[in-house]
Amino acid sequence: MESKFKPRPLPLHDEKNLKTMVENRSVYTLRHCELNVFETHQQSEKVKLKFDDMVLTTMMRGKKVMHLFGSQHFDYLPGESVIVPENEEMIIDFPEANAANPTQCIALAVDSGMLSDTLSLLNEKYPKVEKNESWDIDVSCFHLQNTLQITETIDRLVHVSTENFAAKDVIADFTLKELLIRLMQTQARNLILDNYHKHTSTNRFAAVVKYIKTHIHEEITIDQLSNICCMSRPNFFRCFKREFGISPVEFILNERVKSAKQLLMNSEVTISQACYAIGINNLSYFFKLFKRIEGQTPNEFRKTLN
Repeated sequence: MESKFKPRPLPLHDEKNLKTMVENRSVYTLRHCELNVFETHQQSEKVKLKFDDMVLTTMMRGKKVMHLFGSQHFDYLPGESVIVPENEEMIIDFPEANAANPTQCIALAVDSGMLSDTLSLLNEKYPKVEKNESWDIDVSCFHLQNTLQITETIDRLVHVSTENFAAKDVIADFTLKELLIRLMQTQARNLILDNYHKHTSTNRFAAVVKYIKTHIHEEITIDQLSNICCMSRPNFFRCFKREFGISPVEFILNERVKSAKQLLMNSEVTISQACYAIGINNLSYFFKLFKRIEGQTPNEFRKTLN
């Protein structure tokens, strides 16, 4: 299913103004990054692309098939981002692109000095809870579903890059740092979610995630979670949000809705049953929560499964 958090597409070029029908490129250069906007208006295969710097790419319209790291390939859809290391060759297919359904993708090349400064700031001023861990961009977690925060930050950065005003470089630098931090928080959250069983003895937040998943049908308190981490309640709350980008309460609610979605995929499970099975006793609240997190009601979600 496509991510619901999709950046706003940019206006498309008229066909007569396109320099090429495949990966037509517009470039906006800032002090510490370069925004590239690519449009493709016809089907094509094995288009090669490489950047000298680390690149964050985000799909705005249409569909690509990305080939990365020699053998990995995957569908690339709006609402998703891909982090590509410097000098890594992308090979791209455009199976559905045409004049009526063009693809549009941005590629944000990030200056290595800006990345280094951001990592130094985080590791010196806001270190991770576990002493053996440090902030970094993890290229093993390169394909991401955009969060609302990432989408909003990308939208702001694109807006700044394409406008013309005196302070744009200063504002872009702040926004770029925010984007890098939100990407690392999302990676940290995804890595723990995907591998928490392997790290419960070495990472306190992995143990917390395991507890939440095991007790998702019960009431879960911040005091219970902070005790697992051997941290005070305020310190636990602050450190959890700093590393994962969302509060423990938001994390629990997201996990409850995620569990409800799994249950709703079974047509024999009623919406009321799914609601109570994830520890929520108020059906009206469940509908509001589901709509806020998923952008659609439980009934609308079920219709997308047919």
